[in-house]
Amino acid sequence: MIVMKFGGTSVESAQAIERVAGIVKARQGRRPVVVVSAMGKTTNKLLAIANAAIAGQRDEYIRQLHDLRDFHSREARLVTPLAERAVLDMVLDEHFQELTELVKGIAVIGELTPRSIDAISSYGERLSSYVVALAFNHFGLPAVHVDSRKVIVTDHRHTQAAPLYAETYRRLEETVAPLAAEKVVVMGGFIGSTEDGVTSTLGRGGSDFTASIVGAGIRAEEIQIWTDVDGMLTADPTVYPGGHRVKTISFAEAAELAYFGAKVLHPATVIPAVERDIPVLILNSRRPEVPGTRISRDTVPSKNPVKSIACKKKITLVNITSSRMFMAHGFLRRIFEVFDRHETSVDMLATSEVSVSLTVDNPARLDAVRLELEEFAEVSTEPGQAIVCLVGENIRYTPGVAAGVFGALGGINVRMVSQGASLLNLGFVVDEKDLAATVEALHSRFFAELDPAVFD
Repeated sequence: MIVMKFGGTSVESAQAIERVAGIVKARQGRRPVVVVSAMGKTTNKLLAIANAAIAGQRDEYIRQLHDLRDFHSREARLVTPLAERAVLDMVLDEHFQELTELVKGIAVIGELTPRSIDAISSYGERLSSYVVALAFNHFGLPAVHVDSRKVIVTDHRHTQAAPLYAETYRRLEETVAPLAAEKVVVMGGFIGSTEDGVTSTLGRGGSDFTASIVGAGIRAEEIQIWTDVDGMLTADPTVYPGGHRVKTISFAEAAELAYFGAKVLHPATVIPAVERDIPVLILNSRRPEVPGTRISRDTVPSKNPVKSIACKKKITLVNITSSRMFMAHGFLRRIFEVFDRHETSVDMLATSEVSVSLTVDNPARLDAVRLELEEFAEVSTEPGQAIVCLVGENIRYTPGVAAGVFGALGGINVRMVSQGASLLNLGFVVDEKDLAATVEALHSRFFAELDPAVFD
């Protein structure tokens, strides 16, 4: 068995779904289980509807609901057998009636809770997975739909739920594995439910995570993440378009890249795959002939010390200085207790004798954090920064990498440096306006010559 996950751009239209059906059909003999994201930008549209409701914009959210239903109906009817269209209309009516009632309830309360966000945003994957299952049957691919909420069991942390692995794996093994022996199983990514049946979600980008969980639960031989790029690249194509495809990479390297901004893979995806030692492939649904990137436990030796350059925008740099002349005992502990209380994650950290610099990518609670920190320290913040991170197993063994980095940057000002916490990366912070120039300079320095065994 294999797991094949298709993102929103891969199922954004009838034409895209037909292309996906062809890709799956070519691998039918491997007993695929298919995990799909919401169609196109459906999740964003659902959240926009919810925001219009709590703002009291009734005409607007009603219009958006009608537009969203029309979109799903129009695209779905193009890939649904004529005999199934009445059933399709009935299912769409049921889902959108439920959704409309939910939105009206939110409008009355005037508040959007995490539980409500999960309930509303779940409709994207619930609809897309049903439509894709119908389409597969239409294109001669026997398929069955499984509601992910019946098999992915999570805790109660709505909008960012964590799976309860033992129960989830048990349900997947008992439900999905036997079905996959007979038909192509189609499931929605991103969604699950608590033990008492309340809809939950794994967080934005969680469809990758779903695919990994399902793969681990059914003990798949391979997990395929189908997206709109040729695989992992040596640089973010939105920042530097001249990158090269990375043919193979280790789980550890992929996790570092994902955490530091490589959007092609959700950071949590590799966790269940690592535990069950299941290789993950990143593939392009628009160019299925491209071999993509293979992520596995094994490290392939490379002549290049760096595998890829990741970057993360919209970072805030926080500088914290002890109000005494030296760092008092417990200073670091007090700092991180503040961040913990306000549930604000830290990406990178650097310390000196009397000061700490760190970065956060979510400044929502930073004002409250700063207010509390200022009780015992001097604090300054610098928004509009970017993290740049060079990742590669060989960084730990190759002397002169740091010298190469700073030699390449020339006059670009580096605001903070972090190395040593992970043996796989060298990270630093620059002003976001310098990001493109930084990545281009580093790419020219570290990828002037390519090891053909690792790069294409």
